[in-house]
Amino acid sequence: MMEPWDRAITARALLAIDPAGLGGMTLRARSGPARTAFVNHIPKSHTRLHPAMATDDLIGGIDLASTLESGALKRKHGLLYRDTKLLVLGMAERADPQFTTLLAQRMDMDDSPCLIALDEGASEDETLPASLADRLAFHVNFDGLAISDIGVGPNASETQTYGNVQFPKTLYHDLVTLAARLGIDSLRAPIFALHASKAHALFRGDSTVRSEDIEIAVALVFAHRATRLPQEAADDTPPAPEPEAQSEEQQENITELPQEILLEAIKAALPPNVLANLANGTAKRGKGAGSGKRRIGNRRGRPMPARDTPAKSGSRIDLMATLRAGIPWQTLRKRALPDHAGAIIRPSDLRAKRYQEHSDRLLIFTVDASGSAALARLGEAKGAVELLLAQAYARRDHVALIAFRGTNAEVLLHPTRSLVQTKRQLASLPGGGGTPLATGLSAAIDMADHAKRKGLTPTVVLLTDGRSNIALDGTPNRAQAASDATAMADALNLQGTDAVVIDTGNRPERSLADLSKRLGGAYVALPRANAQRLSAAVATHLGQ
Repeated sequence: MMEPWDRAITARALLAIDPAGLGGMTLRARSGPARTAFVNHIPKSHTRLHPAMATDDLIGGIDLASTLESGALKRKHGLLYRDTKLLVLGMAERADPQFTTLLAQRMDMDDSPCLIALDEGASEDETLPASLADRLAFHVNFDGLAISDIGVGPNASETQTYGNVQFPKTLYHDLVTLAARLGIDSLRAPIFALHASKAHALFRGDSTVRSEDIEIAVALVFAHRATRLPQEAADDTPPAPEPEAQSEEQQENITELPQEILLEAIKAALPPNVLANLANGTAKRGKGAGSGKRRIGNRRGRPMPARDTPAKSGSRIDLMATLRAGIPWQTLRKRALPDHAGAIIRPSDLRAKRYQEHSDRLLIFTVDASGSAALARLGEAKGAVELLLAQAYARRDHVALIAFRGTNAEVLLHPTRSLVQTKRQLASLPGGGGTPLATGLSAAIDMADHAKRKGLTPTVVLLTDGRSNIALDGTPNRAQAASDATAMADALNLQGTDAVVIDTGNRPERSLADLSKRLGGAYVALPRANAQRLSAAVATHLGQ
């Protein structure tokens, strides 16, 4: 079994032999001695990239300073198109779709450089975009790697170059078949495995691909891509006759290498928990990080490419982008206005600054405080709020608590991230009385609307047993109460606010399932809900 450090240095050696055929590798590692030791051995002649780089820095554009100085149009080359053979992308897990698209387009070209993506994600959700990972042959994870595991390892000699290597033509079919059995739907994977086999043969100083080259190649290329393990079918066929003795040359023929041997090599390269998930058919897929919605503004956040804007839109003008848009037309405009001094800028040249940011998220717990089980529900809601709030510091979450009982709803906790303030305000909670579900939803609508005006992304978590009996006007009328609750659910859905309905009744209430559909949200039945289960249910719905 290849340890993570051995996998990393072997992959690095193979990339040095065939960078174009293998594309590159992903190194998932937080800052530490293992990553430092690996990065220190990366060739010095490489270009560093950052996911927050502007488009002009990546693909080039007009060199504004040279153009204004010389009076003639001058262009500059972007980092992706300079004469470089190796790109190193730091904080690769933060690459946005636009950056990913530009980099993927460059890697699809014939003269594309090799890419080493340094994935520094803190959680399993923070990973390299799939479109980039698919274009890189290797993936190595340094999580849990100790200092004692760091070694020197092999390196490709400068004289080792990619050339002609002999391999059986059936190897194409064998690799594609194995990839299909492992649930790998990308055709790049078997191509990478073929290139890795040939590169490893050259690394050994051989001109013929052998069985050990195939085993190492599939372990490096297929292991992290596998989504399932092949099911072993019952074999009722009679055993095959004993094979005749073969010569040494015939024994080296890899066309007879059973795929079971390659599967064992792949299994050995998988971490135990991943192997268990694959065996159960529950391979983990990447999810969103669960943060608030993306917003485009012109004041703060991550810079985005400027866009043309109406002259009276009130947006902040991006001076550099405006000049770049107007400079190519200066020759024609000077002919029309020969006496004009300086650059001629028209309204169509104006470009506005744009920034992208994630809004903070607000979880509005709307809790049924009526009936005999009120104290238990409120107690568990309090525990769930505190559990979620303890994690809010890593996710930008705010929480609020609304309790409804009798004929009204009361805001017990305004939006906050303060754990101390939460415990103080939740020390004593009222309970008992009727169930004004519509009033509780109305209070949640008002709070969600106020939160949106402040730039938050609200999510309503409704905790109730569903037995609404108080109408919106405060009268005890079950039919009217149900109608009012439906109307409030429609209003909340129309507002565009996400919602989760948690049924705490001893038996699932069908009316609550119907209410969740009106809300356009999720329905979770937790008849024996506790703080941990409530927190887990909310986190699951939010994709955390």
